[in-house]
Amino acid sequence: MTRVWLTSWEWGCCGDAFTVGDDVDFGIRTRSPASQLAETLGSALVATVDAIESHHEEEFADRVRGRVTAVHAVSREVVERRSLRRPGNGAPPDASMPADGEEWPMTGRDLGNGVFVGSRPTRYMIEIVPVPDSAVLQPVLGVRLPATHEHQPPPAAVDLTADPPSERRSRSLAGWLVDVDEP
Repeated sequence: MTRVWLTSWEWGCCGDAFTVGDDVDFGIRTRSPASQLAETLGSALVATVDAIESHHEEEFADRVRGRVTAVHAVSREVVERRSLRRPGNGAPPDASMPADGEEWPMTGRDLGNGVFVGSRPTRYMIEIVPVPDSAVLQPVLGVRLPATHEHQPPPAAVDLTADPPSERRSRSLAGWLVDVDEP
């Protein structure tokens, strides 16, 4: 059995969906997990990884081919910190700060007939910091499977007028560990 790491950013945009029991053919960037992966997974879990898959940069001659015997989604805890933007701190150095209670100016395009498309920068800078040694495995049926909306609660209402908390903890998908039985 070969355990292969798949990053969420690569598989978030492309890569064919697969499930446990499917045959796969992964291009392998390296057989030596990088220190960055150790930071993501923790030292005990990274020791179980045999190969790191990649399919964006180039075609790799090293391959892992075989049948998928297990897939685990790997999430880790992150701390999201918010701070007010200030000119030179996330806003252009020459930006003038709007008066208290006012929004940043809207930028966009007037499409005519009363239609305006645009956005304004948020008042906040957001820094997302991973929490060390917080990786958790969850067995899943596969990767890039269509999401089902059954049995999920409706989204909570969001108060856009309230200031968000300055710090919030949550879990973030880091990637998948895929066990492959190579012939």
